[in-house]
Amino acid sequence: MRYPEPLLKLIRALSGLPGLGPKSAQRLALHLVFHPEAQKALKEALLGAGGLSVCPACGNLSEGGLCAICQDEGRDRRLLCVVESVQDLYALEKSGEYQGLYHVLGGTLNPLEGVGPRELGLEGLFARLEGVEEVILATGMTVEGEATALYLAEELKKRGVRASRLAYGLPMGGSLEYVDEVTLGRALEGRRPV
Repeated sequence: MRYPEPLLKLIRALSGLPGLGPKSAQRLALHLVFHPEAQKALKEALLGAGGLSVCPACGNLSEGGLCAICQDEGRDRRLLCVVESVQDLYALEKSGEYQGLYHVLGGTLNPLEGVGPRELGLEGLFARLEGVEEVILATGMTVEGEATALYLAEELKKRGVRASRLAYGLPMGGSLEYVDEVTLGRALEGRRPV
């Protein structure tokens, strides 16, 4: 079946979004076509999101200038958590357990892809270290995330700043038989007294 060209354009645009395959994009496009109120709400939300910018201090999203976290005087400014992406920052914030500041790298070191310390803007991170007592390295548990954490730990050590790494562990409600060997090994390594 041949779709009208405007519908095809909408499906193509939606399927270009992460996590949306052709079937999901088609379903969303048809929903939008048959529900004008959803179209209007989406249009307004997209226009509003166009006003977002990147916080000049940490790399989080803001509505102009410093983000809400950097502006919050109640945050512990002795702690700085380094994350790969804004999504990671939001995941940590959602936990409600961390009350320090953040620094968003925007990726990880990856020499094969031409991403080195300069491309990640690490000088901006190092410039923020005054008054910071601990930097929590919350990069992913990938080869690139581990390499980035190791590099940062060495650089922070040279600058006299303590670095820590997120603990490796087992998911709540998980069963040991379904956990991979590396995660189990790291969980045993990082055990603590009860």
